[in-house]
Amino acid sequence: MIVADTNTIAYLFVPGDRTAEVRRAFEEDPDWRAPLLWRSEFCNVLSLLCRTRGMSVDDAARLMDEALRLFRNREYESNARRVLALSVESGCSSYDCEFVALAQELGTHLLTFDRKIVKAFPGLAILPRDFAPR
Repeated sequence: MIVADTNTIAYLFVPGDRTAEVRRAFEEDPDWRAPLLWRSEFCNVLSLLCRTRGMSVDDAARLMDEALRLFRNREYESNARRVLALSVESGCSSYDCEFVALAQELGTHLLTFDRKIVKAFPGLAILPRDFAPR
C-alpha cells in the first residue's frame, strides 16, 4: 500500500516524461491510496490539458472514470487538524499535507515528485524513481 499524490496519479493516466517511472512504481505496488482531495486536483489537471493541450473532454472524462475506478474504496477524508499542523510545521501547502497526513495515518510512504515534500518529510515522502528503481 502506498499513498500517491495527484501529480503521480496524473502521470499514471496521462503519458508524459515521468510516466515510465510511475508505472514501475505502480507495478511494484498497485495498492494506491489518496485523500479525497485528489479528485478535484486530478480534474483540474485534466481540464488544464483540455484547455492547453487539446485533450478532448470525452478523453478527459474517460481518464477520470479510469482513475475513479482505481481509487474506489481507497479514498479517505482528511484530518483537518493534522493537516493544518503539518502545514504550519513544514511550510508546505495544506493541499500537499493532506497526502502526508494520510501516509502517516496509514503507516506507509507518500509517492511524490515534489522535492519540497521529500525534503520536509524524509523517510515518508519518496520519489517514484527511488521507490521502484530500474
